[in-house]
Parts: sequence; structure tokens; C-alpha cells
Amino acid sequence: MKIGEQKLWHFSDGQLLKTYTVSTSRAAPSCVRDSLGTPTGLHEVCEKIGEGEPLGTVFKGRKPAAAHFSQTPEHAEGKNLITTRILRLQGLEPGHNRGGDRDSFERFIYIHGTNKEEKLGTPDSHGCVLMANADILELFGRVDIGTRLYIEL
Repeated sequence: MKIGEQKLWHFSDGQLLKTYTVSTSRAAPSCVRDSLGTPTGLHEVCEKIGEGEPLGTVFKGRKPAAAHFSQTPEHAEGKNLITTRILRLQGLEPGHNRGGDRDSFERFIYIHGTNKEEKLGTPDSHGCVLMANADILELFGRVDIGTRLYIEL
């Protein structure tokens, strides 16, 4: 994944399967706690959340909270919501994105759907990687726990 291009490339066995337009952080990329930056470096999917939930489901605390984002006051207020599916990331580089105040897992860094799909392609998150709901649904079905992701500038 390349932050500067707001693109995520899905490869399997060395073959490019699909290119997705994403949104990363409004803040500068950063691995540091409370920076609100998208972390860089090697990560892996350590948790998959939302299997079987309807497209557009809103998650709070990694639990389904509303059937569809359009039914929430937060959506009406223009807030960016966690929707459809969550791929939770764990950093694999001690001292860079794992451990101490630089831990992607402890920062709750995800790849997830968004209710603000019109913003995809521009930085618009608080550190997570945002995707269109149909795209995260597709990617969720194609990746397993342990799938690796390299995030670069």
C-alpha cells in the first residue's frame, strides 16, 4: 500500500489481483500513539471482524452497533464511521510499529469500510485505511489472518 498514492494493491502468489482506492490519515504518516497518523512498515491482518453482517453495518468497539450508517446521527453529523468489515492490523517491526508507544495493534489500526466513500483517494482518516464498503467486503473474503501488508509513503 502506498500512502502518497492512496492505493492498496492486493497481490496473491506474486500476481496483482486488484487495485483499490483508499483513504489514509489526514495527519502525517506516523507510528506513534496519539499521532492520528497512518503507520508505515510491515503489518499483518491479525483479526477479521464483521463476517455475515450487512453492507454498511456500523461498528463501535468492534461490535455491530447499527444496521446501516445512514440510520445514525453520527453519519448525519458528517463523522467518519467504521463500516461493513474490519481487518485489524498488527505491526511486525519491533520499535517501529510494534511495542511501546509505536504499536499499531494497541492503536486499533484497521482497514475498514467508510460512510464517506466520496472522500476516497484523499487523506481522510484518523490513522486507519478506509475503503469503499463493497471493496472491503471483497477484500475481507480474499484475505486470511496472517496476510501481510506493507505500508509505505
